[in-house]
Amino acid sequence: MNYEFFLAKRIIGSKAYKSSVSAPIIKIGIAAIAIGIVVMMIAIATGIGLQQKIRDKVVAFNGDITISNYDSNNSQESIFPISKNQEFYPNFKSVSGVKHIQAVAAKFGVIRTETDFEGAYLKGVGADYNWTYFQEFLVAGSLPDFTKKRTEDVLISQYLANRLHFKVNDKFQMVFPKDDVEKLPNIITYQIKGIYNSGFQDLDAQYLIGDIRHIQRINKWDEDQIGNFEVYINDFSQVQNTAEAIYRNTPSTLNTQAITEKYASIFEWINIFDKNIYGIIGIMILVAGINMITALLVLILERTQMIGILKALGSNNWSVRKLFLYNAGYLILLGLFWGNIIGLGLLFAQKYFKLFPLDPSVYYVTEAPVYISLSYIIALNIGTLVLCLIMLLVPSYIITKISPVKAMRFE
Repeated sequence: MNYEFFLAKRIIGSKAYKSSVSAPIIKIGIAAIAIGIVVMMIAIATGIGLQQKIRDKVVAFNGDITISNYDSNNSQESIFPISKNQEFYPNFKSVSGVKHIQAVAAKFGVIRTETDFEGAYLKGVGADYNWTYFQEFLVAGSLPDFTKKRTEDVLISQYLANRLHFKVNDKFQMVFPKDDVEKLPNIITYQIKGIYNSGFQDLDAQYLIGDIRHIQRINKWDEDQIGNFEVYINDFSQVQNTAEAIYRNTPSTLNTQAITEKYASIFEWINIFDKNIYGIIGIMILVAGINMITALLVLILERTQMIGILKALGSNNWSVRKLFLYNAGYLILLGLFWGNIIGLGLLFAQKYFKLFPLDPSVYYVTEAPVYISLSYIIALNIGTLVLCLIMLLVPSYIITKISPVKAMRFE
């Protein structure tokens, strides 16, 4: 029989234990564990959630990997066309992990109304376009259909729509200037089929989605000529390796670029979140551990006479230490229980009720996104329990210095 565990349960369940001098300190220790686990859960959930949300928004406009011509063009506009007749299109079978590939092109133009004008890129897409992300971003109207004959329907951002006072079904002219300023520009009248809002204002301000056949006609390209390919992959963590594999399996005239390279500053910024999360976890575990050390020392001091009696009856130092570690483990588990209840309650409230908004011009999202996964919750709880118990091994060593004779006379 594990008598240390038996004694620990009797001590925890006794009324004297709950009304002892150490009770307030014990409650503070439990509260420290609970607050620590709440802060750590929120840090992980919002940190990972923000990373994924920003990443998904950037990927929605560019794909995980782009395949384009080698050129010195730093703008988003497609200058030199690529033939769609490639071995890797429409199914990239030579590289594993590729989920989808689509052909697109971009053309800069000026949206013109009677009172306003705004510069933007018309992103031309075709029947192969993946609308998954924009289906989520859609706030009004519906998505355009580019599977049939050429259409003037476009999907415009809410940012541009608000600036130009547009609504669904409105028509507007878009002027596409030519390289030769002496020639008349191309003017196309578009109709707004839908309005989207990704929350990423920098990109929303740049793009509207239209039929790629308009860009082909303006640029005098053939039907099989496009601006670049966008590739979507299954595992974003392998984006760099997959980009290298795609580069090796495409013609030497084409360049491959991962989204992490194209928007390096954004991805470097969101990678800093990992360091912040690790820092918060370390600080919270340290604070919780110190509080539990204080609680354990008070418990030991309060039960010095009991320690002396147990030693006099033949218990060794490790047995007595185990008794108090069982006691401390119970307090840690109690703190973890309440911390999980409060933490998960706050996370689910944010997930479904959007209680905490964010400034999209700074964070690229309109509210704090949360990522809830059973795996990190379990790992966080087990890690906190184990690390706190390891930290308590050192102060519990004081028990070995207690003399049975002096302890039984201790008041």
